[in-house]
Amino acid sequence: MTNLAEDLRQAADAVALLGSSCADFAALPDAEVLAGQKRIASIRRLVDTYAAWMAATIAERSRPELGHSGLAAQQGYLSPEALIQNSTGSSKGDAYKLVAVGTMMADAEAADRLVEAALSSPDRDAAEVAEFEAKVPWQAPIARAVTAGTLSVDAAEAIRAGLGQVDAAVTAEKLGVALAALLTEASSLNADQVFKQARRMRDRLDEAGIAAREKQAYDDRYLRVYRLGNGTVRLNGLFAPEDGEFVLSTFDSITGPRRGGVRFVDAERAAWAKKMQDDLRTTEQIAADSLVQLLKIAGEADPGRVFGGRRPSVRVIVTEKALKPEAAAQEAEARQPAAPAAHGQIEGNPVPISQETIDRLLCDTGTRGIKFDADGQIINVGRDERLFTEHQRAAMAVRDGGCLWVGCDRPPAWTEAHHVNEWLKENGYTDLADGVLLCHPHHLLLHNQHWTIIRTGTQRWLRPPVEFDPEQTLVALPSKRSGL
Repeated sequence: MTNLAEDLRQAADAVALLGSSCADFAALPDAEVLAGQKRIASIRRLVDTYAAWMAATIAERSRPELGHSGLAAQQGYLSPEALIQNSTGSSKGDAYKLVAVGTMMADAEAADRLVEAALSSPDRDAAEVAEFEAKVPWQAPIARAVTAGTLSVDAAEAIRAGLGQVDAAVTAEKLGVALAALLTEASSLNADQVFKQARRMRDRLDEAGIAAREKQAYDDRYLRVYRLGNGTVRLNGLFAPEDGEFVLSTFDSITGPRRGGVRFVDAERAAWAKKMQDDLRTTEQIAADSLVQLLKIAGEADPGRVFGGRRPSVRVIVTEKALKPEAAAQEAEARQPAAPAAHGQIEGNPVPISQETIDRLLCDTGTRGIKFDADGQIINVGRDERLFTEHQRAAMAVRDGGCLWVGCDRPPAWTEAHHVNEWLKENGYTDLADGVLLCHPHHLLLHNQHWTIIRTGTQRWLRPPVEFDPEQTLVALPSKRSGL
């Protein structure tokens, strides 16, 4: 404690020497600016450690069982986080972070004191000491690193949130091993990078749970549209990572020239980019106007037309194992009885995607697969020829008349083209005979629940999974187009 207090005093003196105005800082040479930034980061880290300790103290004195006599309640607040937010002027997220990290530090410190007391007591045998050691939280190394000044509170919260909690699939021992590996590289990463790395580690420990988390994210989606009192309309929404990346890609393609996007070499596209840069509207206004324009285009579009020829690009990153699940399963079975499933990632998004989503994205969503081997080396890049052309989609619209799924009435404009024989795994051909139209929800259902579509001549059949129909009775998929 004394050393940390002395470190804080020295850090404060070093920062004070930088100056006391913008003019003072502007006069600093480059080397001093860089050194000064490090000094400021150091003092912030120390102050945040003190803030976390204080937050833990406030949380402890505001425990729910204390009722109205709790510290936060006495001050008129419903939670310690609300008290901290009001007294510091910080965001709600910062208040929760301080309480979470501070409580973790307090728990670890209390457990370490019990172990020290047991070790110093002559009456304790090895078994009793081991029992105390087993009660030390697996997050204790995070707390010790913060106290030692080698880890910031932001990074500590990123690790805590990224690695998650102990459950049936991920034990404290597994999380402890992952944590030890993560702490060795955390000092060279910022908080965002630490979180992504921690999240990847958690996903590798619990790959079987990726599909469940993916489904939960999809179930949590919403879009609320409501009118305000002054007549304006507000949108508020939440999208699953897959759909969210498509939305981001769409608006990135529209507003890219305003945000230092791609340098266009095509003369026509370069002229369009220049026009966007010179537009008097703000970037946010351009995005809002573009959304309305997209909705108008969709509303006026021919429902018998299938779109998809020029969709915004979203890349899915997969390992070779994900594209050859049968071989991977055999290899994994030789190593251990219950090996994790393969998974991939949408470029730019830290959340992993399941094998079923990989299959569907590589089927027909304007997605290009980037295949890596087990060592992280790129093997190849998916070919554009795997996507159905605009003319092929138009032909399928005429042939299928909309989503072919039994009982679905979605028109062709609401559908995606599905490869009957998967393009990458089964060497499927991108031709009319191997493509059928499915709406997005039924395309999801087919891949996620392992339904399959087979073709005999010109007739297409839906084969249910064994879980749905043990006999896997084939269901005919006639065209929805009248007369076919």
